[in-house]
Order: sequence, then structure tokens, then C-alpha cells
Amino acid sequence: MIRPRCFYSNPQTASSNAFQAPAGAAGPTLLARALAEFDAAAEALRTAGVEVVVMPPPEGQDLPDALFPNNWLSTHADGTAVLYPMLAANRRAERSPAVLERLQAEHGFRLDRTLDLSPLEARGLVVEGTGSLVLDRRTRVAYACRSPRSHPQAIAHACEALGYRARVFSASDARGRPIYHTNVMLSVGSRVAVVCLDSLRDPGERAGLREALEADGTAVVEIDASQMASLCANVLELVGTGGPVLAVSTRAWGAFTPAQRQRLERHAQPVTVNIDTIEHHAGGGVRCMLAELHLPRAGAAG
Repeated sequence: MIRPRCFYSNPQTASSNAFQAPAGAAGPTLLARALAEFDAAAEALRTAGVEVVVMPPPEGQDLPDALFPNNWLSTHADGTAVLYPMLAANRRAERSPAVLERLQAEHGFRLDRTLDLSPLEARGLVVEGTGSLVLDRRTRVAYACRSPRSHPQAIAHACEALGYRARVFSASDARGRPIYHTNVMLSVGSRVAVVCLDSLRDPGERAGLREALEADGTAVVEIDASQMASLCANVLELVGTGGPVLAVSTRAWGAFTPAQRQRLERHAQPVTVNIDTIEHHAGGGVRCMLAELHLPRAGAAG
């Protein structure tokens, strides 16, 4: 998790993110509210037994979306870290070599390879990390919806480099606008997936996505467009000391039906966090705030 130094609705991302509020004035009050939500979320996850590493963003720059590191970084069990090409110029500055250095030096992770895809930006090709790519790490399938933040060529490039099969489709909200990041309409855990199939207008793509998700016995919790707008799919399964936990915002948890909550609770312990300010102004949720650490520990066999 990256604890931000500033926070406001980013005008450089507004045109492609229909989930964020119109740009407003930044200020210490808004930042204080976002920081209080951030700190409480990190503590709630720690209390649930999740190892949480919190770092600062790069210094000396105005980075309103720095608290969403999953868009520029993913890590993998083979010791690979991936740096991704981003659409907004002020988001590109979030990529921080210092984060990778500190993960090794201070937290004991092993990094064997850094795959830097950021040069794709010069060709107008972007794929924004695990916002664009919802990775099923068990089946090595990367789910991705086309958008200004997720170019098909960049998706293919990333998947080839990582050894994933890409399943690409088009998804849109209730007003027909492209879903900016796949992780606001789909989450895939070890045994359960949350998906807004209604966002896929093409019947063939919709049926294909359902079939792919259910192929290995994964339970599918289907949400509607209004629940997607409440970021019900922007959740993430994590490892806690007592088993799987599901990071979910209080807004999203409240939008699930009782039956849906029961299905989710069969597979993971929900950890609810109130991030209303972050969700409203930045248009991203708790999943966006978390860049999972899959790197091996130093000294582990590779």
C-alpha cells in the first residue's frame, strides 16, 4: 500500500473514469479524510492477519492517485516484478524503483527480474496493471476489458511476457461508457468470483466469460450494474493468518444482497473498510489500493 501525500480527484483521469467525482479543490481537509480512511484500512487488514507493507510515494511530485499502486506494479511467485504503461502523465510518475529496493532490503523479498513495460507508452499502448488485468493465478488466465486504459496490443504483450492466456472482452456501464478497469466489474479469488456479466453487451462474450469463470468449479457471484457502480466487484482475496480474507469496502458490502454475502462468506472472511472519500473522489476502491506481494522471500528456493 502507498500512503499518499496529496489526494483529490485527478483531472487527468476523469475522461476515462466514470466512477470518479468531478474535479474539485484539493485541500488539507480532504487529504486528512483520505489518510484516515487509508490508515484504518491498513489496520483492519493487519488485524485480520494480513501482512501489510506501507510505503510512501515518490517525493517532490503531485501524485493524487498514488494510493493505487496496483496500476503500475504487479509481483509474481517466480521473483518477477512488472512495471506497467499508464495513460495519464501524472500517474506514470508513480512508478517507483525505491519501492522494489525497499521490498528487498527492508522486507526480505527476493526480486529476480524486473519486467518494464513502460516503453509501450511511446507507442500509445497502455495496460494498467491489475486494474486492467484481473489475473487468475491458478489457471494463468488474464481477464481484460478493452478501454482507453487497456489496449488489446498491450494486453497481449503483457500476457505473452508473463505466460498468461488473455481473455479480452468489451464491458460498459449502464450509460454505455467503457469500463475503465476490469477490476471494477470482475474479481477472481481462489474459489469464488464476483462479476457483472450484464456489463458485457455481446451475448457471445458474456457466455464465454461465464463459462471460463465456472470451468474449474469457481463459484460465481453475479452482480448487477448498480452494484458494480457501488464497486462490489472491486474486492480482493488476501491471505490472513486464519485463512482467506476478502477486502471489501463498507459501501460495497452494504450493496451486496444477504444471499450474496452468505456465498462470499463461505469462501473468505470479509474485512470491511470505510473508504467513502477515496471511492467517491478517486473512483477506485479497496482492491485498487492493494498491490499483492507474491514475491518469494530471500533464501527461498527458486
